[in-house]
Amino acid sequence: MLDRVELENILFLDIETVPEKERFDELDDEKKELWAQKSKYQRKDDFTPEEFYERAGIWAEFGRIICISVGYFNFKGDIRTFRTTSFHGEEKKLLNEFKSLLINHFSKNKHLLCGHNVKEFDIPYIARRMIIHGVELPYKLNFFGKKPWEIPHLDTMELWKFGDYKHFTSLKLLANILGIPSPKVDIDGSMVRHVFYEDKDLDRIINYCELDVVTTAQVFLRLRNDDLIDESEIKKV
Repeated sequence: MLDRVELENILFLDIETVPEKERFDELDDEKKELWAQKSKYQRKDDFTPEEFYERAGIWAEFGRIICISVGYFNFKGDIRTFRTTSFHGEEKKLLNEFKSLLINHFSKNKHLLCGHNVKEFDIPYIARRMIIHGVELPYKLNFFGKKPWEIPHLDTMELWKFGDYKHFTSLKLLANILGIPSPKVDIDGSMVRHVFYEDKDLDRIINYCELDVVTTAQVFLRLRNDDLIDESEIKKV
């Protein structure tokens, strides 16, 4: 039961990704052909491989992580805070920093990762990029030989499915129907590539990523019928 999970044992997370190269023509010939093969089903005859490349960030083989934002609850007596922080910059560096956080503070069996669609996207993406960079997987991300039901992490989208595997609900929609106040953001996921490569405004992306972490935590609280986080409880560290 969700109400048996201690909030301070959960690390909420979200990642933002972009295509590994800014432009399709920066890929070598072999990678261009591999991209054409990888994206063939999704783009069909509607887009050329080059036209479709702006979406390459959703595949770990052709994208990279530019930000990992996390949040966690802290309790001191009756005072509750929700602390957020982000790892950004060079990808291997931010992956190692995130790994250190897991090892030093969230490595025990009682600790859980939580995100929206985190089991299908964020966690495998992080693990794949770690392997690509030669970063040894921390215990919490090493799922080799494990079956899906043996992975204990929490996924708010999966929780909302209630076993309906055909159902997809975005974080924004789920927050809306659960009465969670919408964070004031000026971008969405489809704009991250443009904001990163063309506007060169990583700070906007970090802010957006951290607000998604807060929203995910809010959804989790609603799913277990807890009080929502007040804005005064949010602390950036």
